[in-house]
Amino acid sequence: MKTSPESIALVLVASFLGSFGMVGLKAGAERAEIRLSSLLRNWRLAVGVALFLLSSVFFVLAIRRGELTVLYPMVSLGYVWTLIWSRLFFGEPITRAKIGAVGLILLGVVLVAAGGR
Repeated sequence: MKTSPESIALVLVASFLGSFGMVGLKAGAERAEIRLSSLLRNWRLAVGVALFLLSSVFFVLAIRRGELTVLYPMVSLGYVWTLIWSRLFFGEPITRAKIGAVGLILLGVVLVAAGGR
């Protein structure tokens, strides 16, 4: 089975949405109290969970017509997006080590995708 470009695009959308889901979880966690009633009223946390669920829907749609061994490593691109969002939304530092790690992730995704051809 060859992986379709549509499946690759769906996984990229899934990783993008999942990274925003993590931003929502962090923003919600910063304001969360450890009580169920408080968690249920935390809209940031709810948005984070909803985005994670939505990203899962896109991923399921993607793997229907593609190789799992090619598509699943692309989910790690969410780490790249998360690095950017962490800087923009939370002011977290981008260090050389993080840049190196992102470079290795990107290299790994490219190598796995090239191996699927």
